Amino acid sequence: MNLLAVAAIVLAAVAAIPYVAYLALYAWIRPSGSPADKQDWEPSVSIVLPTYNEEKIVETKLEDILELDYPMEKVELVVVDSSDDDTRAIIRDFFADREAPDLVLLEEDERRGLAPALNDAYEAADNEMVVKTDCDSKLPSDVLREAAANLADDDIAAVTGQNVEVLGGSEVESGYRGVQSHIQQLESHLDSTLIFHGPFSAFENDALLPIDPNSLADDTELALKIRRQGGRVIFDPAVRYKEASFSNFVKRRKQKDRRGMGLIRLLVQHRDALGKYGKYGKVVLPFNWWFMILSPWLLLSTLVVGTVGAILEWGAIGLGLPLAAGLFVYLGQRDWLGSAQALYSVFDTQVSLLRASVELIVGDSDGTWDVDAELREAFD
Repeated sequence: MNLLAVAAIVLAAVAAIPYVAYLALYAWIRPSGSPADKQDWEPSVSIVLPTYNEEKIVETKLEDILELDYPMEKVELVVVDSSDDDTRAIIRDFFADREAPDLVLLEEDERRGLAPALNDAYEAADNEMVVKTDCDSKLPSDVLREAAANLADDDIAAVTGQNVEVLGGSEVESGYRGVQSHIQQLESHLDSTLIFHGPFSAFENDALLPIDPNSLADDTELALKIRRQGGRVIFDPAVRYKEASFSNFVKRRKQKDRRGMGLIRLLVQHRDALGKYGKYGKVVLPFNWWFMILSPWLLLSTLVVGTVGAILEWGAIGLGLPLAAGLFVYLGQRDWLGSAQALYSVFDTQVSLLRASVELIVGDSDGTWDVDAELREAFD
């Protein structure tokens, strides 16, 4: 066997080490449910809803909020809007004859990006528990009570939940979210999780901190900053939501690439947290550094080096390696891999993270998000 083939095997083995370690930790700890000491608590709630040209779905979202199993007299809705369609008029009309919940409508004259809008909304939120949600997501009736039960634990400052259904039919995205929920559950039982989800995250108001105006990972950045100031930030599978995601391959790739850019940039900005803050800095952050930054390049290197080594060793037969990888991608994109579909979902995410790394090196982003008809149809 030539040196390149040996190098490919070594690269693959090195790339697999953190994943094997996490699987071993999961088998050892066997995390279940929330790590919080959940208790009944009924705090006042500020629901933060950023909107941009949501006229087709905003009323559905408002009705979704009113159907929550929670006393609406203890709820305020803080909407921060930069629309140039009829979104604001629809919101005003919806609340015109309602006594509860209270409406705080922050009107932006120009679109500045999500992070600055959220900073204004969080500053305007007056209640004990602050919930961030998105227009193109759906919430079950018990979600506020489940979140509050977690925050009743004095050690817990923020909680996020799991996507129980990907609206729009993206099986690849659904498969990855399933894997991700297991990772987040393990991280939460170890200490705290890294990734927080825009469709639903809840925070103690006293724990809120300003977000970088240029952030592309606003929810995760807020959670990371809260952990750095001493609060635990956790994932609870009982906190549920449904989120729209693209079924179209190209659109889904763009959506995931943008998320990857935000997370990678955030990790690099907070690299000084490595090794600090208990198991968060010693285990959780190093694993996410490996998964998001190092592993995608190791995967690419393994494929390139392995292909060259296989060709040198076996000639044209060595092309079977990239052809097998291509077949794996083809079948995975079409959800034809059966029990191996979750593995493809992780691979698909690694591809997006690699693309995101390249984009961060050669490109930039202004922090705005696009409104797409496909996602709006999925929500309706």
